[in-house]
Amino acid sequence: MALIEPAWPQNVSNCLVVIPAYNEVASIAPVIADVRRTLPAFDVLVIDDGSADDTAAVARRAGARVLRLPVNSGYGVALQTGYKYAVRHGYGTVAQMDADGQHQASFFPELLALIETDSADIVIGSRFLDGDGHYQPSLARKIGMGVFSSMASRIMKQHVSDPTSGYQVMRIDVARFFCTDVYPADYPDADILILLHRSGFRVSEVGVQMKMPTGASMHSGHRSLYYVYKMFLSILVTMLRPAAVPRQERG
Repeated sequence: MALIEPAWPQNVSNCLVVIPAYNEVASIAPVIADVRRTLPAFDVLVIDDGSADDTAAVARRAGARVLRLPVNSGYGVALQTGYKYAVRHGYGTVAQMDADGQHQASFFPELLALIETDSADIVIGSRFLDGDGHYQPSLARKIGMGVFSSMASRIMKQHVSDPTSGYQVMRIDVARFFCTDVYPADYPDADILILLHRSGFRVSEVGVQMKMPTGASMHSGHRSLYYVYKMFLSILVTMLRPAAVPRQERG
């Protein structure tokens, strides 16, 4: 019996899969293997964000390209490093996922399909879009996600179910936009989706399955208060920026 090849898009521009990682020595090799099984033709780049363990060495042995930041610089800086690499090396599409095993590469083809058909400029993998209840955050996080989801949905005039998802695929134009000073160094979440919308980019969501994280969230503890304050302030500043001319009205 003939083997059935995975149905991932064949016509998407050369793609780089960016994986920011900080002290993920236990999970990084399986994550890379998962990507290489699903998207064997795509390059994998791990951004080691100043890890104190052997994350970089394990990632290299697993077949990924690795860039090491000299100190822990934050999730946003690690991602932006990947975007700059993609722009400078001529990639046409950038995918991103976390290094802790929470995201599953098997859903990338569905996100890439919207890029391939020119239906979106950036596609977010949403834990909540399908409403199946497989992902159950803590009550505090659920309330926070709900608040920012409602804000983003109202401002963008479209339903946004998962504004904090780091599972994404984007055109290189979006990655190039993220290489500027508008991109935050710490928590690129609902504020960035709103900024993309106001800058004329098309944002879409696709329902995906995610595993519950086993480690501490970057929004946990005292950082959660800072996150809420920072996100409200960032959204306010974003709303003060002039909106782009709608795509259909451009010459």
